[in-house]
Amino acid sequence: MKIYFRKHVAALLLIVFCSLGANAKDVIKVLTIGNSFSEDAVENYLYDLAKAAGDSLVIGNVYIGGCSLQTHSKNAASNAAKYSYRKIVGGKKTVTANQTMEFCIKDEPWDYISFQQASPYSGMQESYFPYLTNLLDYVQQRARNPKVKYILHRTWAYSKSSPHKGFVNYNKNQDEMYKAIVKATRSVFKDVKPLDMLIPAGTAIQNARTSAIGDSLTRDGYHLQLTYGRYTAACTWLEALTGKSAVGNSYIPSTITKAQADIAQHAAHFAMKKRNKVTSMEKFKL
Repeated sequence: MKIYFRKHVAALLLIVFCSLGANAKDVIKVLTIGNSFSEDAVENYLYDLAKAAGDSLVIGNVYIGGCSLQTHSKNAASNAAKYSYRKIVGGKKTVTANQTMEFCIKDEPWDYISFQQASPYSGMQESYFPYLTNLLDYVQQRARNPKVKYILHRTWAYSKSSPHKGFVNYNKNQDEMYKAIVKATRSVFKDVKPLDMLIPAGTAIQNARTSAIGDSLTRDGYHLQLTYGRYTAACTWLEALTGKSAVGNSYIPSTITKAQADIAQHAAHFAMKKRNKVTSMEKFKL
């Protein structure tokens, strides 16, 4: 009887262990080498969206406001300790000043490392070279995870009335800027190896602009609006990193209405389905 009882308990424990293993959360580690646009996209709602979807993220942002690929490349080459290293673990963010890019890269065995161009130049294909390829070489030599995947983050066009001086690069025309960003990032992603993934946050924002939300996705004409604007970008990153649809995700901050969340989630989902083309969302009302 004792032997039978012990075997029975052992079998139950094995079943429980296997069940826990099957339901255990995936831990995905992502590092962005960016600026305030990466701050908008990954530092605010992404962790909680992933948690609601059953995943756990470690998020790092190698941050200098307005930093271009050229400046990142220069800083990497000189090992300049000029970065604010933002890191989110367990939903808690820490910020460490005066770090080098090398330190941030080596801090974790990152699953994903992303790159993006500064917004004024994001639609100017020539501005990516040779800086992006130099950065990729630099990062590849220092990344701890041999299976790391590299991301190109497609950022968004400015609002139609944006005061940003870089808007003149696109004749102060939002549609022209969006199309230029798509053309540039599409070409760069195709031609530059080893880029593995393109995250179309800019397409998601443009999708949402066709809804009842309209051209209110930014707070100053270029940085994303703090609630549903940032939430839209985070939903796009969620789908790209986890492969899970943002539509129906249960995490909706109290500052965002159900209708706004529905628009944001669908805008991201449509962008992942059609990365290079705007999907009309006219039927989505507030």
